Amino acid sequence: MTSATDILDAVVIGAGWAGLGVSHALMQRGLRHRVLERHRIGETWRTQRWDSFRINTANIQTVMPGDSYVGSDPDGAMTSGEFVAMLEDYARRHALPVETGTPVTDLVASDGLYRLTIPRGSLCARNVVIASSNQNCPVRPSFSALLPPEVRQIDASAYRNASGLDSGAVLVVGSAQSGGQIAEDLAQAGRTVFLATSRVGRLPRTYRGRHISVWLVLSGLLDVTRKEILEQGPIPGRPLQGALHTISLQSLSAQGVVVLGRLTGVDDGRLSFSDEAEAHVRHADEGSARVRSQIDDYIARNRIDAPEAEPDPAETIEARLPNPPIRSIDLAARGITTVIWCTGFTGDFGWVRVPDVLDPHGQPLHENGFASVPGVYFAGLPFAITRRSGTILAIAEEAALVADDIQRRLVRIASDLPIQ
Repeated sequence: MTSATDILDAVVIGAGWAGLGVSHALMQRGLRHRVLERHRIGETWRTQRWDSFRINTANIQTVMPGDSYVGSDPDGAMTSGEFVAMLEDYARRHALPVETGTPVTDLVASDGLYRLTIPRGSLCARNVVIASSNQNCPVRPSFSALLPPEVRQIDASAYRNASGLDSGAVLVVGSAQSGGQIAEDLAQAGRTVFLATSRVGRLPRTYRGRHISVWLVLSGLLDVTRKEILEQGPIPGRPLQGALHTISLQSLSAQGVVVLGRLTGVDDGRLSFSDEAEAHVRHADEGSARVRSQIDDYIARNRIDAPEAEPDPAETIEARLPNPPIRSIDLAARGITTVIWCTGFTGDFGWVRVPDVLDPHGQPLHENGFASVPGVYFAGLPFAITRRSGTILAIAEEAALVADDIQRRLVRIASDLPIQ
């Protein structure tokens, strides 16, 4: 038997920015809870980022709920180490009940409660917030298994720097944020780089005197709902964006990166590619132009005194694409010794054994972060509610929604309990 005093109001699983944001909201409402973290606070930011990695949002926006930016570089970009330090300081200042080194190995529903198995036993809670991210398990195409064994394969989360790779050329697969930034990191280290591109958008780093992420928030472009996005087709990946300066496919080509089309297959040491490289450059340019136009409209409607747009070298430079397009590459002949997969991530939720919480692929089933099963929530998922979901820009609002619902649910539960 579990006594009422042993039952927590909520358990939060994961101590990244999402989990800590939810914990802060629960603390504000006086709710008894714990935050369970399998390793350390901000673990993926410690172990799944490369050495030169920077946060894409401006410093002035990279703040946790209740905090505001204090510093001399509002448009700067934090390193992953600085971001982790910020999370640790936040947990300490607010005395958040974080238990590190405490993985949850099983989550089940039991007699109207949720029982969580941890190394030292189990916990019971009336509500569970899963904030362990669905962006921590790399995804590769099935044909990656056909690459020759002598070619080293790593994922974006395992890349640290160029010197940590075998000598030789490198193929980066994927041209969204990670792929573009890693390709540039390698090129600046003097490596021969091939980049297999895809159809993704692109953003300038700054525009009309402000960081692009500031404009995206002010203009409401990040307020587009998940429903509106899905009406236009599958949810797109995050656009190519540089943290310290604009990165474009053409700027990468000017640095010597060989820009290819989409990687379509592997056969006996040869890789095949589509001839879409030029189309992918054009698609990214059109995406950037569309965002800039929408920001222009916002500035005009609100009569904002903003400087005129200035040409961005990364956008005005001419693309240097192979002509004719490269449709096939022999890995050995080109000296490619490493392939870095920047082809997305998924989440590991195999420990969740509550029916109707996960879809047939083992991924979250939810509406605005609320599972169909009462008392189960997801925090920090990309595009969960709006386009800003999945970034630190959203957690204050989304954590409050979760905490408010938990509080209401606890009131309903209490009203149904017999008077002691």
